[in-house]
Amino acid sequence: MNNTPELKQSAKGLFEILRSFLSELLNIRTNTDMQATKDSIIADIPFKGHTSWILICSIFIASIGLNANSTAVVIGAMLISPLMGPILGLGFSLATNDIDLLNRSLKNFMVMVGLSVVTAFLFFWIFPLRDESSELLARVKPDIRDVLIAFFGGTALVVARARKGTMASVIFGVAIATALMPPLCTVGFGLAIGNASYALGALYLFLINTIFIAIATFLVIKYLGFPMERYANSARRRTIARIASISGIVVMIPATYTFYGVLQESLFKRDAQAFLRETVESYPFENGGVYRKEFATLDYNKGDNSEISVMLLGAAAVPDEVITTWRIRLQSFDRLKETAFEVIQSSDADDPNSMQYVLELYENKKNELSSKEDQIKLLENEIIRLKESMSFAIPFTAVSTELVAAFPEVNKVGYSARVQTDFSTQDTLPVFEIDYHSALKSAKKAELNPRIENWLKVRLQLDTLLIRSN
Repeated sequence: MNNTPELKQSAKGLFEILRSFLSELLNIRTNTDMQATKDSIIADIPFKGHTSWILICSIFIASIGLNANSTAVVIGAMLISPLMGPILGLGFSLATNDIDLLNRSLKNFMVMVGLSVVTAFLFFWIFPLRDESSELLARVKPDIRDVLIAFFGGTALVVARARKGTMASVIFGVAIATALMPPLCTVGFGLAIGNASYALGALYLFLINTIFIAIATFLVIKYLGFPMERYANSARRRTIARIASISGIVVMIPATYTFYGVLQESLFKRDAQAFLRETVESYPFENGGVYRKEFATLDYNKGDNSEISVMLLGAAAVPDEVITTWRIRLQSFDRLKETAFEVIQSSDADDPNSMQYVLELYENKKNELSSKEDQIKLLENEIIRLKESMSFAIPFTAVSTELVAAFPEVNKVGYSARVQTDFSTQDTLPVFEIDYHSALKSAKKAELNPRIENWLKVRLQLDTLLIRSN
């Protein structure tokens, strides 16, 4: 029996039910209040009097929040900022072919941007603290994700504005997500410190937000069928649509390129972390040795200058042959083949690079870790510990050779730094282990111990040390 017609009919019925369900679910035309939407957008365009003072205050608040690296303060500034009004006006006027409204929106938009940048510039120029906080640096390298946030944020905002009744939560959420205020503050910061790259990067982020919020407004207003203010022939409508499309593409190109760089850096760090997990992290360190992930640096560069540096702490050094196997393993990762791999070990007392490495790492990452006080304390404690150990670092090979030459009775020499405390203070004491020849009598050993101790104090310029002998 052939059931093909029945199956086709059932499939068609199921498709119609699904289409009807989705149409009802996603339909926004039936609940749109066109006049109220138009009135609310037009009312937010003017930029004078109360609105200008609100903008100035919000710019100051945002600048202080960025300077103090306070996310909560920045969010508060974004919520009270009136920056969104002229941008919605641009998209709405283009969609409805209202030239007068377009001119007013552009004029207020330019005044808004100029006042914001000048206010932020004056704050950062006058204020004595100009730390490059993570909140500021987060606004200088936009990518394609910022384009998507601006577009979908703008879409949500216009849809919320067009709905009958107020959706304040959506409006506030979009104000936070699209973040128009912080980029303008960062432009002022870049100008105040004379860093053009910061200013241009932040200005680019602001333009991304502006253009794609306006494009989203244009598309939603067109979809909802708002009436044209004046007759517009098809050629003019095509011209407006073409201008909007070209503007969006032009802005997206560098953002896409930046995103590609961010993606490549992310993939590099993923492979680098996998490499470290398979090699350094799994190595069985001896004598209290340890690998601190916090001190590892994964530097990605677009060329062949990427580098992975790790700091190994402890008394026993990792053998060179082990490090060689790690470098061989590095070559098995396609993205890491041209990457330099550096291992710095604090156990090498004759190598001053270990202490310098930690000090430089701390300085370089101070801003990055400014919101992570526990990691900063960890670095500071590690610097203190290394300083103490470095203060007792001796050229052991040279000293032991000279000691045996001066005292032929000595067979072996050992050295260590002993940490001791009386629970009120902590001190580190240099300890030398002297192994005499077995034929040497105890009386001779007792005579040699103070002589060797004095010789070591003079040779190493130490006030105190401890001699132990067999």
